[in-house]
Amino acid sequence: MSWHRGTLVGFDLETTGTDVETDRIVTAALVRLEPDGAVAEQRTWLLDPGVAIPEQASAIHGIGTDHARRHGARAASAVEEIARAVSEVLRSDVPLVVMNARYDLSLLDRECRRYGLPSVEDRVGGAPSPVIDPLVIDKHVDKYRKGKRALQALCDHYGVTLDGAHDATADAVAAVRVVRRMGERHRPVGTLPPGELHALQIRAAAEQSASLQAYLRRTADPAAVVEPSWPVIPRGR
Repeated sequence: MSWHRGTLVGFDLETTGTDVETDRIVTAALVRLEPDGAVAEQRTWLLDPGVAIPEQASAIHGIGTDHARRHGARAASAVEEIARAVSEVLRSDVPLVVMNARYDLSLLDRECRRYGLPSVEDRVGGAPSPVIDPLVIDKHVDKYRKGKRALQALCDHYGVTLDGAHDATADAVAAVRVVRRMGERHRPVGTLPPGELHALQIRAAAEQSASLQAYLRRTADPAAVVEPSWPVIPRGR
């Protein structure tokens, strides 16, 4: 059975910013969708990240510093739960769907390091796999399409409803529904076994980064560097 017709688990984070090395998790969601599209199971977390949440971030996901401090779980214990739950999904060989996995999985990795916890990589004995990233796949199958590639734009393009953008649960569900549509529409991708699809995305993400880097060096910054690694940026980069 093709991967897009099977069970998939969506994962999403909302955070304090966009830097995987310094920013923190504010909310997280892990949502299991069955082949019929029904949500079978979901887990959500609200964290007190231990730092002030910038107004720009709060404006996006709606969580302010006071609310997180009052209602959020202690960051270290929540990060342990999130990393354990993600690892359990990966060990079960159910594909993990993560929009812009390079960001979310790298940030989770750095949060584990921050609190002295085993990373997902430590827990599963290697790089997280199989991961399915709508952003990487869309750029691979529709390389020259103009316009944005954010989750809302992908939902619009593939005919998926996204209610409550930047809510971790809503985004995780939408990401799964988008990749199902991708698998249905783009048969070469839809027919690959999950392990082969994961390997294809490693290559595709590196090629996409190289192309963007070359473009930036031609047009804006001769010294521009775009990270090629996927789905996790190695520590120390």
